[in-house]
Order: sequence, then C-alpha cells, then structure tokens
Amino acid sequence: MEQKSQSLKLILVTKPAVTRIFGRRATLKRSVGLLSDFRHEQTAPDIFYGALARDSVELISDLHEGHTGHTLDGLTVLDVGGGPGYFAEVFHAAGARYIPVEPDPSEMHAAGLTVGGAVRGSGLALPFRDSSVDICFSSNVAEHVSEPWLMAEEMLRVTKPGGLMVLSYTLWWGPFGGHETGPWHAFGGEYAAKRYRRTTGREPKNKYGESLFKVGATDGLRWARGTDQGELLAAIPRYHPSWAWWMVRVPGLREFLVSNLVVVLEKRCGPREALT
Repeated sequence: MEQKSQSLKLILVTKPAVTRIFGRRATLKRSVGLLSDFRHEQTAPDIFYGALARDSVELISDLHEGHTGHTLDGLTVLDVGGGPGYFAEVFHAAGARYIPVEPDPSEMHAAGLTVGGAVRGSGLALPFRDSSVDICFSSNVAEHVSEPWLMAEEMLRVTKPGGLMVLSYTLWWGPFGGHETGPWHAFGGEYAAKRYRRTTGREPKNKYGESLFKVGATDGLRWARGTDQGELLAAIPRYHPSWAWWMVRVPGLREFLVSNLVVVLEKRCGPREALT
C-alpha cells in the first residue's frame, strides 16, 4: 500500500500549467513525423539530429513559457551531452545563449560544426559554477552515463534558483532502449551486442555496460521526487501525443510504452537565496 501511494505521489506533483503549451504541440502528427526521422539516426544523422534539434527547442521553449510566461530570449541554456552542436543554430534562433558541454572530443567534431562557447567536460562534474545558467537541458544522454542521477544532480547544481532543469532520456525496456542493437536488448544487453556483431560484422556504437546502461522510468521519477535541490514540475513521455501521457502514471506499463521520459524540475532556492 505504501509503495502504491508513493507511485501516485510521483504523478500528482505534475503542474498542468508547465506542460499546457507543449501539450498543444504534442499531436499524433508530430509523433509520426519524429518516428519517421528516427530511422535516419545511423545512416543520415543530419536529418535525424536536425529534426531532434527543432523539437528540442520547441520543447524547452514551451515548458519555460508555460512555467514563467516568458520566451527563451536572453537566457543561457546549457546542453549536457551536446555532441557536435546540432542544437546550436535552433537555440540561437530562439534568442538563447546556447552552451553545449561534451566529454568526447571525437563526438564534438563528428559533424564538422563549429560552435562558439562549446565546452569539453563531463556531465558527472560539470565545469560550471553553482547557479550559473537559466536552463539546464539534456537529451538522450542519461542512458549513456554510468551514474545518471549524479549527472542530474550536477545539472540542478548549475541551474539558477527558479530556473528549469529538463532531463529527457531513453528507457531501457522501451522499443529504442537498445539503440542500434534493439529490439534484441530485451533478451539482455550482452546478448544484443553479440548478435549485432554477428549479423553486421562490426561493433555497436553504443556498448552495453560501457556507454549504454539500463535506465528506467521509475528510476528517474524516484530521483526527481527525492532530490533536495529541485521540485518536480512535470513528467511526460517526450514523443507521445498528449492524450497518451497517462502512461507515465502506470507502474510497469510505463517502462515498456513511454519510450522516452522527460522530467522537468524547478531549482529550489537555498537558504542564502531565500534571504535575498
């Protein structure tokens, strides 16, 4: 009974105003369009990441406007795991100062893009001061990190009090949890990796246990509800139409059908900020 009550609490903290604007954008047409773009991830990354970039700035902009009533104009957005900088142009077009941080130098230069202000650094120890950015965002990175909730705490640390932290990540038991090794990851990460090597003759880009880990929806909800640094504002499936968001409320089912979970938190004021 106690476990059931805790699961309900995780959902009841969601504030509808935060997702109101994005909810109007989250249509079936959008979901189908993104799904069709996903097939290009390995073969034509410009198409895939271009679509993901546009969707990401719309997501962040809508969530921020729903929460504050203001646009991204003039705000500093830190993108943890920003890769080669596909998101830079769209965030700049929205008026934001965009800063990607990426630990892998080869990944930073993978697309031949030059992003001013890009920082090489680990999400587990972000090279930024406390309370230094307006919005801290990470897209499809947590499942590639051995300690995703340490990264999440770091993201909250660098976010200004009252600012938003938005973490979007792929769920292991969903259809894309194994990335290029799916759907065979359902039978185990090691099995899926071995099968990929056997059928393709090459190593998977995402190596289970090294750069790909099992991360679930309940894991993220438990962390978001329990952190002292922030208040959970919303938890929604990123790529689903708004009428399917109810899936997050159902333990077990959400692990398989949500696919990608977005948790949105507001950075709490510390004792010093509360007095000023």
